[in-house]
Amino acid sequence: MEKQFTVHFWGVRGSIPCPGTNTVRYGGNTPCVEMRVGGKRLIFDGGTGLHVLGQSLLSKMPIEAHLFFTHSHWDHMQGFPFFTPGFVKGNTVHIYGAIAPDGSTVEQRLNDQMLHPNFPVPLQIMQSNLHFHDVKPGNPIYVNEIKVETAPLNHPGEAVGYRVNWRGGAAAYITDTEHFPDRLDENVLYLARDADVLIYDSTYTNEEYYSPTFPKIGWGHSTWQEAVKIAKAANVKTLVIYHHDPAHDDDFLDDVGEQVAAAYPGAIMAREGMVIDVPVSVPLSESFPVS
Repeated sequence: MEKQFTVHFWGVRGSIPCPGTNTVRYGGNTPCVEMRVGGKRLIFDGGTGLHVLGQSLLSKMPIEAHLFFTHSHWDHMQGFPFFTPGFVKGNTVHIYGAIAPDGSTVEQRLNDQMLHPNFPVPLQIMQSNLHFHDVKPGNPIYVNEIKVETAPLNHPGEAVGYRVNWRGGAAAYITDTEHFPDRLDENVLYLARDADVLIYDSTYTNEEYYSPTFPKIGWGHSTWQEAVKIAKAANVKTLVIYHHDPAHDDDFLDDVGEQVAAAYPGAIMAREGMVIDVPVSVPLSESFPVS
């Protein structure tokens, strides 16, 4: 795998997969973002996009991957039982997730998802080497010289945001989170600070969020307008609008994209298959201390 820092989008929808003729350009798979960093493969969330990623890896096995879950709501875990490399002996998958408010680990929740009557085969049938790690939000995780920072997010049942740092480049993955009405979220600002790429939960528009007839307040998601506020306050280089509502078709997202770009030049809408290069400032020929 190439010795650089790239971000690959395999699933960009929230809540439920939405395949169809009206979602072709942005895609209908639920969350999964892969970062290829200095020869390591970091994967964020295991929605149905994880299945697509897994199929692309079949010709590259044996593989080693680090899979980080933000939380265990269904749309972020439903692709894991269909991640084909996980069933193949010789592959290695490191799995990270915070302990839930009920005390369950990410291993327990993945196991429960694959029990009858929900799924035909148990987690234990997976033949790859699965290594589970409990995440403590606020504590960093190291993958060789890659530093992955973590912070708690404002979401029902709790969630974790991540920031990947490598050789002067930084990409933040922040979903699912709901903004506060009276201030910017300090945890979000911390993860987003001076980031080269900020991937942010922008499920709704302000009009939908504050709708007098069907408001989305308390649902655990944010808006593209709040994404712009965060990006400006945190001095973000490239803002990526992410976790699209399944009710938003391609034309709707085109319109949102135009408004976002006008409010924050260079901002882009997440699409399946999209790849972003993250610039690094420390050449590979130089040693890079881990702090």
